Amino acid sequence: MSDFGDSNLVSRMRAPETGVTETAAAPKTTAYASTDTKYDDKLNAESTIIQGLVSRRSIVPESSSFERVTTSVMAANNRAAESELKSARLRAEAASKNWLPTIGPQISLTSLSSVVANLVVDQVIFDNGRKKGERAFAKADVEVAAVALAEDTNDRAATALTLYLAAAEGREKASLSETTFEDMSRFEYIMSERVRGGVSDRSDLNIIRQKLAEIRADLEANRETARTNLSELNAMAIDPLTDVRGITRLPVTANAAQPLAVVRAEAEKTRAIAAASVDRASQLPGLSARGTLGANGGVTVNGGGAQLGLGTGARLKSIEVAKETAGRLVLEATEDSNRALKSLESQIAAKTRQTGEATNLRQQAKQNLDLFQEQYRAGQRQVMDVVGVYETFARAQTSEVTTKYEAARLRIEMARILGVLADGGQI
Repeated sequence: MSDFGDSNLVSRMRAPETGVTETAAAPKTTAYASTDTKYDDKLNAESTIIQGLVSRRSIVPESSSFERVTTSVMAANNRAAESELKSARLRAEAASKNWLPTIGPQISLTSLSSVVANLVVDQVIFDNGRKKGERAFAKADVEVAAVALAEDTNDRAATALTLYLAAAEGREKASLSETTFEDMSRFEYIMSERVRGGVSDRSDLNIIRQKLAEIRADLEANRETARTNLSELNAMAIDPLTDVRGITRLPVTANAAQPLAVVRAEAEKTRAIAAASVDRASQLPGLSARGTLGANGGVTVNGGGAQLGLGTGARLKSIEVAKETAGRLVLEATEDSNRALKSLESQIAAKTRQTGEATNLRQQAKQNLDLFQEQYRAGQRQVMDVVGVYETFARAQTSEVTTKYEAARLRIEMARILGVLADGGQI
């Protein structure tokens, strides 16, 4: 067979260049700035939920490709949830002063020619806890908005990292397809020479050319996948991320932090209880004082504020049931999050094991390929025998890459659920 060129059929048999950094760097410990106003400082100090969100640290290792991606994407974030949080803080600040008296004008037409204007001052004396409930509701609303901001930020980071992984996987598979195409082209050349010399049948040559066409299609598909995901990622980022390479194994575990869904359920529970308190107070009579400054000034004490009826008892019971419902929603969110995390843990363990198995299979396939090439050079194997073994080796390479990136995506999903893809203080 030396008449047809180099007897080594495969010109570049090599392991896939993964570009993966499997070492997990220590999580970042970035300091955060305090809020601007005294009320915000007080609100943050009194809220265990906000303190818990602020104390969260990102598990994305410093100086890694993942950090470059998340930093660039976060810099271009419109942060609509931040505006919602600011609005909720202003509402809470306004509600914190609802215990003070209200002042407003009162204008009345006493006759066809005279208008009387008075200044009215209202002060609530007893309202069954309505004002207190409004203040609690406003504070809980801030907590819900804070959790929403954390969820929005982590979702954006997870989306960016998922796009980056898809692009990186496309590039790596395209590189493997390029090598496979070159090696299969070598097979096609040798087989065409054999057919020309009348040694081999043309059907074998047609089979190899069909395989070449399939490899070329896979190559273009992988390139297109990489281009598409990179374009979408660059649209999210403030700077182009085309030159970023490599992936990092995130050091995430199921107990790294409390899932954000549970934190949201707890904040919504507090808000629901406060709303129920306001509704309950609205069903009961209260007491208020009104002072009028003007021509007909004076002070009056008013009672009432509620319409009692035969259904009042049932309405009060329904309000209490609403509080119980809020507590059960927290338990439901906790159960759902634990199920999702346990499922992800099992899938990550399975993909990690499958990646190890795929690596072993690739190494065994490479050994078989080397053996078949030696036997081919000794005249003990046909070209198509080597082609079949080479296809097995190529599939093992692709399978190894696929399982590796699937495990990385599962880790990102777990980190998103836990809300540890960004520093809480920076959020």
